[in-house]
Amino acid sequence: MSTSSQPEQPIPPALQTLRDRIDQIDHQFMDLLAERHRVVGEVAAVKRETGIPIRDDGREAALLADRRSVADRSGLNPEVTESLFRLVLWASRNRQAQLHAAVPQDLTSQRVAVIGAEGGMGTMMSGLLQDLGNEVLTVDRNTTLTIEQAAASADVVLVSVDIRETEEVIRRAGPHLCEDSLFTDVTSTKHDPVAAMLASSTASVIGTHPLFGPGVHSLQGQRIAITPGRLVDGTDWMTWLTSTLRAAGLTLLETTPEDHDRVMAVVQVLTHFSTEVIGRTMEHLDVSIEETLRFTSPIYHLELLMTARHFAQSPNLYSAIQMSNPNTKEVATAFRAAAAEFDALVQSGDAAAFREAFGEVSAFFGDFAETALAESTHLIDRLVERS
Repeated sequence: MSTSSQPEQPIPPALQTLRDRIDQIDHQFMDLLAERHRVVGEVAAVKRETGIPIRDDGREAALLADRRSVADRSGLNPEVTESLFRLVLWASRNRQAQLHAAVPQDLTSQRVAVIGAEGGMGTMMSGLLQDLGNEVLTVDRNTTLTIEQAAASADVVLVSVDIRETEEVIRRAGPHLCEDSLFTDVTSTKHDPVAAMLASSTASVIGTHPLFGPGVHSLQGQRIAITPGRLVDGTDWMTWLTSTLRAAGLTLLETTPEDHDRVMAVVQVLTHFSTEVIGRTMEHLDVSIEETLRFTSPIYHLELLMTARHFAQSPNLYSAIQMSNPNTKEVATAFRAAAAEFDALVQSGDAAAFREAFGEVSAFFGDFAETALAESTHLIDRLVERS
């Protein structure tokens, strides 16, 4: 690849005139977006007063169909137009959440102790709860307020610490909670933390697991698992917690601790384990990242981004997730067996047997394979646009 610099070609006056016109049109477009933004604020106020949810799937589907139709009649690409308006809709939902459109009028504020408030997830949860009008007590290693003091004075205690420390923190806080309070956590596994909260307290217990990291740009549409453990008679903590989380824009998934951990063994453990194997293999092969990027395909680029992203984060987090899930051994054993099977097929050169195994996996995914093809193509297109 040549590194010599080429003299900058002068811009023809006719081209500059056209660029100026495009700039003016874009500024008009921004003015219209700003006007739409102001109307969304009025929409948020109406929804807050009437209790209408922020997201209306029917309305969004009709809007996108209309915009595609208008684009087609106007000689525009409907796919590009839909992508543009999906971003507009996302921004609209995010703005409505910021204006508390989904906060019920009768949602009561609580005193919430966040233990581990200076960590990534603890900071995010503290901000979320405070933004919705709750009083937040922050507890961490360097705070003067202790775990025991906070637990004794709070209506809600939320544990957001390293997985390996979670049960010890729960055992310290539990005995100090009142029976009419709520004990909850944000740990990536659920069976052991929920069991510890039940054993150490008489309070209502509802485990949670945010299925996203603290670095997300918006909570709109993000999922959070809810695993009720005990709901004390005479309290309504389930309503308060679910209303609070929905008001922040989260999508709730209610399940049991056991089912949660079983599914997360695939969603987290298998995904992280396979990513770590890819990264380790590349390191052992002494792969030149720069050289592979010169020849990259969109799929490889996406895989490489996800692998490198994984290793840019905390090894303590990923080791804790994988080592604390009770189903990790089963998943890791199945992974090794599948890797050995495909290795044997490739090494044998038996194309027919390879096709048979490939077909079996394809049949397992069924219709989702076509959905995955369409959605991943959309992601690839967006990635290529940023290249």
